[in-house]
Amino acid sequence: MRFIAALFLLLCLPLTAVAQDRPNTILVLDASGSMWGQIDGVAKITIAQQVITDLLATLPDDENLGLTVYGARTRGDCTDIQTVIEPGPGTKGAIADAIANIKPLGKTPMTDAVIAAAQALRYTEEKAAVILVSDGVETCNPDPCAAAALLEEAGIDFTAHVVGFDVGSDAEAVRQMQCIADETGGRFLTAANATELTAALTEVAKAPEPEPAPVPKLASITFQAFQGDDTVTGDMILDEQIIWTVTAPDGTILVADKDATSFDLDLAEGIYSVAALRVKTEDVVTEDFEVVGIADYMTAFFPKPVLAATLTAVDTAPLGSTIDVEWEGPNENRDYISVAVPDRSDYVNYSYTSDGNPVALRLPPKAGTYEIRYISNATKDVLATRTIEVTPVEVTLNATDQATIGATIDVDWTGPDYARDYISVGKVGDDNYVNYTNTETGSPLKLEMPAKPGDYEIRYQLNQGGTILARRPITVSDAAVTLEAAETAAVGATIPVTWTGPDYARDYVSVGKVGNDNYINYTYTETGNPLSLEMPPEPGDYEIRYQLNQGGTILARRPITVAAVEVGVTAPATAAAGETVSVGWTGPDYDRDYIAVGKVGDDAYVNYTYTSEGNPLPVEMPAEPGDYELRYVLNQGGEILSRSPITVTALKVTLQAEPTAPIGATIPVAFEGPDYPRDYIAVGKVGDDNYINYTRIEDGNPAMVEMPTEPGDYELRYVLNQRGTIVQRLPIAVTDVKAQLVAPDTIKLGETLMVGWDGPGYGRDYIAIGVPGDNSYIEYARTSDGNPVSLRLPEDAGTYELKYVMDQGATVLGTRPIEVTK
Repeated sequence: MRFIAALFLLLCLPLTAVAQDRPNTILVLDASGSMWGQIDGVAKITIAQQVITDLLATLPDDENLGLTVYGARTRGDCTDIQTVIEPGPGTKGAIADAIANIKPLGKTPMTDAVIAAAQALRYTEEKAAVILVSDGVETCNPDPCAAAALLEEAGIDFTAHVVGFDVGSDAEAVRQMQCIADETGGRFLTAANATELTAALTEVAKAPEPEPAPVPKLASITFQAFQGDDTVTGDMILDEQIIWTVTAPDGTILVADKDATSFDLDLAEGIYSVAALRVKTEDVVTEDFEVVGIADYMTAFFPKPVLAATLTAVDTAPLGSTIDVEWEGPNENRDYISVAVPDRSDYVNYSYTSDGNPVALRLPPKAGTYEIRYISNATKDVLATRTIEVTPVEVTLNATDQATIGATIDVDWTGPDYARDYISVGKVGDDNYVNYTNTETGSPLKLEMPAKPGDYEIRYQLNQGGTILARRPITVSDAAVTLEAAETAAVGATIPVTWTGPDYARDYVSVGKVGNDNYINYTYTETGNPLSLEMPPEPGDYEIRYQLNQGGTILARRPITVAAVEVGVTAPATAAAGETVSVGWTGPDYDRDYIAVGKVGDDAYVNYTYTSEGNPLPVEMPAEPGDYELRYVLNQGGEILSRSPITVTALKVTLQAEPTAPIGATIPVAFEGPDYPRDYIAVGKVGDDNYINYTRIEDGNPAMVEMPTEPGDYELRYVLNQRGTIVQRLPIAVTDVKAQLVAPDTIKLGETLMVGWDGPGYGRDYIAIGVPGDNSYIEYARTSDGNPVSLRLPEDAGTYELKYVMDQGATVLGTRPIEVTK
């Protein structure tokens, strides 16, 4: 049978309260058999005895303490629970002595011990708390969680804090302990040794923080102003200057002379007063309002102001014309002058009063009796009206009675010629137009006829609403169109096409697939007769068409069969990467046709040569080995007419050079490779295919390659000129180089400065003098001038720096200070 030990500290919190306020406290010690288990070689009962003794020493002497022990008298008895010392002051020493003499023996009635201790403390009458330290699961009560829930439900304010002592690997024990703490609103902590047990007991025994004083319930009140009454209907929120004063129930002024359209204020419950001044009208609203603890609005309702206006304008004017209207009125934001049908609330046209006085107002496009009105945008009220008679205008149209489809005819007209008025042509019975021309172009004006024959109307239309003021019928007839061309043609061929037709600007002759009115190629008729038309790149049944530029309307069709052509390419079955091979071909040789090479399965090309360059012609193979195709490609659409496979093989390339070299050195690099034009030997950083320096292979073998200016790991590379393809790499370590300078520490102006040097002495390296920290120099001499070199001094005395500079990248290899004195 497994024995589990637990230690309980049952007390009413807080322990640190004053003596008269402290409740009785009971220490409950589990003396079950498993307390003989050891932690770090020490029995858990011994640890518990020491921890409790130390804890007792920290409690006040007048603390009312008692001691209860269970499991210390008999084995296997779940009722072995005994109160050894009744609660009372001055009992700390007796409790310590009793605890020191306990010998663990029995079972662990953990839950019943908590219940017994709670009952001893009259938990249903007073606030009580238990601190439980346990090293395992309950061995007597089947459901600690249910028991804890009942204690919480029956207690006045009952809490059980739980400390898991050496229970890290026992999941069921942890679950039970967590549940006891959760059900009673307590805390669950764990302890693995004496130190952690002391810390845990100290933590849960601390006095809780005092409960904060209750905070008055506040409600957010939004203050706003409306114009109207409190019926809401027709009310309007005011977006203007309002001055507010808010007074609390006790007479305290909370808000004084606040200038705001609206604002929010958090208020406690009570009856408040508000005064609101509408600055614009000097109206004042005062009101008491009650705050009942929920968010609400406090609305000040101001009366609508009495507004008035006057209007002056002509009595009659032509329809669509723009007249001047003089006005007097409030001229508030977005007030406007409108023209409308009498007895209707909507308007035909309007202008804002902010546009000026007088204001320009456009009249309706139909004759009749109308009203000019002054409208207040704030209130939507009509402040003034004036009647105006809108009269008809005289409009005439004169044009031919018949015209050919697509033709542009002259139209004479008279009319008001308002801005953007227009003459249009449209189908009889349909007021939508097909084409139009603005009247501002003059009379007569040019008007393009529709692309389809039929009965149409020429119309004078106002820009305002597209109102039609006059109509004139016109008949649009078909045009005579013919096409003559060969019945068959080769794919991609350019053939002559003879045509007759109207030849309007940008009309064209096209070719397209039968059954699909989209074109493939086209030529404008203005290019001549006959004209040249390029056939599609794929064989099949097509149509040649005469099409109007207007809408692409097709006026005539003629069938043509586009036939395939004999095409082929001849070349070796294999070639080296980057090699230029001779390719023979047969094909139409149209302008800008080309022979291409590309990857099998990918119609994009890698390289190409125009067929106009001859037969056979040279084609450069790709730089990467693999399976490719040679293709005859039409320039038109890149259509591939023929394919022939070719295998591109890898190149055999070698590089030879020393494994190391100093920075900036020029070293020989021997190579074997294809030696294609403009191939080169390069040096670059490992992992970065960009080069730093390079030498063309045509400059000789070995190639002389200059090393980088910084030490590190690099690569020598054989690079094809074709897309910079790297076909061979050879690692090389570039080592650092330092230079030393020999010169006096000081020198006088006018003396000759001789500088000895020890450095690589590369061509165009130099010794310079300059200002410290400045990469520029004042004077310099090439190392090729000798050793030592002679340097001219600066013109002014001061502190300077001598530098050994490698010409490549102006890299400084060594420095030395020098003082120039007077």
